[in-house]
This record gives sequence, structure tokens and C-alpha cells, in this order.
Amino acid sequence: MSADLDLRPASADDVDRLSGVLADAFFDDPVFGWLMPEDDKRRARLRRYFSIDLRHLTLPRGRVWTTSDLTGAALSLPPGRWRVPPLTTLRHGTAFGSHLSRAVRIGAAMEWRHAHEPRGPHYYVRDIGVHPDMQGKGLGSRLLSPTLERCDRERLPAYLEASSERNAALYERHGFRLIGELRVGDSPPLRLMLRPPVAAL
Repeated sequence: MSADLDLRPASADDVDRLSGVLADAFFDDPVFGWLMPEDDKRRARLRRYFSIDLRHLTLPRGRVWTTSDLTGAALSLPPGRWRVPPLTTLRHGTAFGSHLSRAVRIGAAMEWRHAHEPRGPHYYVRDIGVHPDMQGKGLGSRLLSPTLERCDRERLPAYLEASSERNAALYERHGFRLIGELRVGDSPPLRLMLRPPVAAL
């Protein structure tokens, strides 16, 4: 696959393709692996999870950036709109099967920490995923750039939870700094990261 770095906002017409791309991107993710431990079921469950997330949370409430060939996506939510509505939480729950209790516990812990860690208005980078064939080519950075540029224009920080060391390293290169860590039971760590706005020169 070759990189097509032309970015555009995603639409509802892109959900089926992007939910598959995100499922592939997060298949080996440590936290999703803990939440969905059965390898043979994980890809279908991830597709369902991201389809719900796109249709009922990030597209109607925020912004989803993708490429013209739909090989990656960056999902973000604006200040004051990051909390997951109860009905969307219920829909998400259908993706976790017998491990729903893990998802409930980690979701509640994430929301509680999110409510207390970044003070004041901020943008929330919910997820960035790139098809495995396209990883390591700078596409994740490119997908992240419109959100960070908007943060800088509006002089607002950006917040996220990095679910792997590789992702955390990417975010550190873009100015994010570790402000905490979250574990629930024997879950892998979620690294809580914040990026202050960069002043224009």
C-alpha cells in the first residue's frame, strides 16, 4: 500500500470502512487485548466497537480526520463534549461479550480521571489508528496534525490516553507529556498525556 496523505473529514458513509481499518490497527493493542482476550472474536468485536464510536460519538459530537484512501483515522472531541453519553456506553457494551465488566470498570476509571486531570477546556484525542500496512510511514502524525493545529490556534491543551509504549512515543514527539498512569485490576497501563498549546512564532 502507498501513502495518500490528503486529509479530509470523515462522514457517515465512511464508517464501515474505517471501523474495519481501526479494528485492524488496534488488534494487537495491549488494552483492547485485555478487554477482548479471545483472538478469534477480537476483530469482529473491535469493528462493532469502532462502528458504534464513530456513528454515535465522534462523528456527531466531534471530528474524525481520515485520508482520501481511508487507511487511517484520528477521532477527537472538542471542549465540553468528551463524556460518553449513557446510551452510547450501553451500545459499546455489546462489543465486549463476557468481559463487559472489565470494560465498565476501565471506562468508569478513565472518565473519572479525565474529569480530574486536565483542568479547564481541552481537546480530547480519543483514538488514532492506521492500517498495519501503513504504520511507520508518518500517517499517524499527519492525522493528528489538524487537531493539534486547532489546539494551538485556540490556545487550548490536548489530552489523551496512550495504550502502548509505541503510541506514547509518537505522542511525546508531538509535545505530549505523561501526567499519570491508569490501571484497573490486572489491566495493562493507560498512559495519561497532556499537550499544552504551542505559541505561534
